Amino acid sequence: MVELITVCTGNICRSPLAAQLLQTRLADLDPRVTSAGTRGLRSARMTRESAYLAQHLGVPAEVSSTHRSRFLQENDLATPDLIIAMTREHRRDIAELAPARLRHTFTVREFARLAAATPDADLLSSAEAAGAAGGARLRAAAEVLAARRGLTPPPADPEDDDVVDPFRQEWSVYQRSAAQLVPAVDEVVRVVRLVVAPG
Repeated sequence: MVELITVCTGNICRSPLAAQLLQTRLADLDPRVTSAGTRGLRSARMTRESAYLAQHLGVPAEVSSTHRSRFLQENDLATPDLIIAMTREHRRDIAELAPARLRHTFTVREFARLAAATPDADLLSSAEAAGAAGGARLRAAAEVLAARRGLTPPPADPEDDDVVDPFRQEWSVYQRSAAQLVPAVDEVVRVVRLVVAPG
């Protein structure tokens, strides 16, 4: 089994949407996917707009309707094989809570950017060396990507590694946030499938 966690600020827009997309699109691998927020709301529902986007993107309505926000705790970061932040600020917050997990922590768009610049053969080679367990294979692949941070050119605009926060914004911002998030989630799904269930 593989374990992933997604992290944003209030855990009512971006991170639950990302988590639900990952859970849905990797359902046959039976992953454990959770989400949390670095600050903000406790035990709140997803925003109506984020729930609508989730359903439009194939997430069952009951999954979004049962979501309740929660705060990120240090122990939340101990076991996930991949930790996915929505922005560089969230990644910094995660690094402060669990500095040892930095090699497995990325913003979702950073992960996609690094994965696109890394040969699949490199990810598979590292995964194979980690053994048969899916979680170990994913961690090994994440470490390959983390090692490329200083080798892969950064985006021209650092904000291109972030997903914009749509909370309390108009619908067009929700759409822009989803347009940034969904392709990056798709790349996470591709890499997880590549290294956990090759062939």
